[in-house]
Amino acid sequence: MKDKILIIEDEIDIAKLIKVHLSELDLHCDICTQGNEALQQALTKDYQLILLDVMLPGISGLDICRQVRQEKPLQSIIMLTSKTSEIDRILGLELGADDYMTKPFSIRELQARVRSQLRRVHAVIAKNSSEVKSLADEEKTLEKSEILEQTGTSIGELQVDHRYHQVTYKNKAINLTATEFELIDFFCKHPDQVFSRAQLLDGVWGYHHNGYEHTVNSHINRLRNKLEENCTEPKIIQTVWGVGYKLNSAGVMPSVAL
Repeated sequence: MKDKILIIEDEIDIAKLIKVHLSELDLHCDICTQGNEALQQALTKDYQLILLDVMLPGISGLDICRQVRQEKPLQSIIMLTSKTSEIDRILGLELGADDYMTKPFSIRELQARVRSQLRRVHAVIAKNSSEVKSLADEEKTLEKSEILEQTGTSIGELQVDHRYHQVTYKNKAINLTATEFELIDFFCKHPDQVFSRAQLLDGVWGYHHNGYEHTVNSHINRLRNKLEENCTEPKIIQTVWGVGYKLNSAGVMPSVAL
């Protein structure tokens, strides 16, 4: 069964060109040129990926991104922005887009970005379908800590459960997008190790192109907003100035009463 892509782009010639080249990847593509219609379609139909232009008639791509993310937290979204509109790229990522591309972009880069996002979507589906089958039997014989040890990563009070695709911190579920989940999972697999933005783009997004560091910055900010008590003085996802970011294992350890 073909993956389904929703192309939301008001310039019909560009939308058709994107559809032609994504069809080369054996993908089924629908096109919407109006913001309100696109929002309705994105919310009521199932798509593996949405390509979302910022500038649309009716309702903006940023508003669509915000509403889709609220209703479908795991929906994969790539924003399409103009080369000169840096603020739109930042806002799109802060609102929950998994990635962005600036116009004009090369067809080969577009195809690479789409393939990267679809690999992430398929990985989530594969984990859920293969692991849920034996869930009932496992839970009868294993304690929660043993289950987590086999199906995820635990560092202090931070737990990443691959089976449920869920992150908990201090016994509280943290609602993350699919890309945010992959990012925190990557950090948890390498606690206290410092990664540059380029390394994170390679390790989590599956590619690196100069000028796309905002993708990493925005996702780091979103993780901090969801995990940190004080984002201005982060104790979990820390910046190592001049190098990159790391997950500070000491920051997720339970506090000890004196």
